[in-house]
Amino acid sequence: MTILVTGGAGFIGGNFVLDWLAKSEEAIVNLDKLTYAGNLETLSSLEGNPSHIFVQGDIGDVALVERLLAEHKPRAVVNFAAESHVDRSIHGPGDFIETNIMGTFRLLESVRGYWSALPDADKAAFRFLHVSTDEVYGSLAKDDPAFTETNTYEPNSPYSASKAASDHLVRAWHHTYGLPVLTTNCSNNYGPYHFPEKLIPLMIVNALAGKPLPVYGDGMQIRDWLYVKDHCSAIRRVLEAGRLGETYNVGGWNEKPNIDIVHTVCKLLDEMRPKADGSSYSTQITYVTDRPGHDRRYAIDARKLEKELGWKPAETFETGIRKTVEWYLANPTWVANVQSGNYREWVQKQYQAA
Repeated sequence: MTILVTGGAGFIGGNFVLDWLAKSEEAIVNLDKLTYAGNLETLSSLEGNPSHIFVQGDIGDVALVERLLAEHKPRAVVNFAAESHVDRSIHGPGDFIETNIMGTFRLLESVRGYWSALPDADKAAFRFLHVSTDEVYGSLAKDDPAFTETNTYEPNSPYSASKAASDHLVRAWHHTYGLPVLTTNCSNNYGPYHFPEKLIPLMIVNALAGKPLPVYGDGMQIRDWLYVKDHCSAIRRVLEAGRLGETYNVGGWNEKPNIDIVHTVCKLLDEMRPKADGSSYSTQITYVTDRPGHDRRYAIDARKLEKELGWKPAETFETGIRKTVEWYLANPTWVANVQSGNYREWVQKQYQAA
């Protein structure tokens, strides 16, 4: 048995591949375009493992995807492939439209053709799981209830709009063509192998380098934080037992303002890697101009996933963030290698002090 994973060299996809192969003998065909955030070094421990078949390519390459489906005959497709950084979508939305909308459309069509020709038993067992985000639901006021699966879609950035469109395509391919789909919408992930443009790894890397810790606006934007390995376990559970055509929200039950996250990272670094002069890393915090259309709050209500499938996160934020900081301190080579010249130019451009 085999599954096809798209975007399996990215942050969440890479963690999923590593966790899957640590827990299962079922092989993975891993299709990743290896854009700036795709990093094969994340998967270096799988080198020589016959259960991991890596293919560099685009989900929008119909001929390639159709060949992989015909050759490997996967029982499921798990779609992580996406452009996923809000700030980059503001500066260059075209890539997000192409990958997240057109790429998903072409992938769905390739998979539909493959699935339609399967024997009846294989056809009934097949699954297409689409990994999405809570950002499709828009922004919440401070006292609003958390997002449920029935919330109206109100995306506010080019990124979230493109992901919302992909979610709608997946739903339509189920209702129109009968494709056996599942969708997960997750909150903010954090953990090992996270590209250091996102909040937590950026704070760790900048703190250790003696650089400013850039915080947007007043830092009171609230997010629900989900340890990436908990997210991976939720996806495995949904793939195993989720109801066809259903959406499952995946959250960590950890709502926190961004500024609290930054202070927590600083406190852990003060403990684990104290500065020579005895000062706190928090002295490096610098407030910068807020980004356009910055959503104020996201919050996930994950009770449906717990009630129907018995899943809940294993990590609290306190345990997960400690593991995350420890991982970055223990893996400086991975961090150094991922920080290309383009990445440094991007950070300099994006986080100009106010």
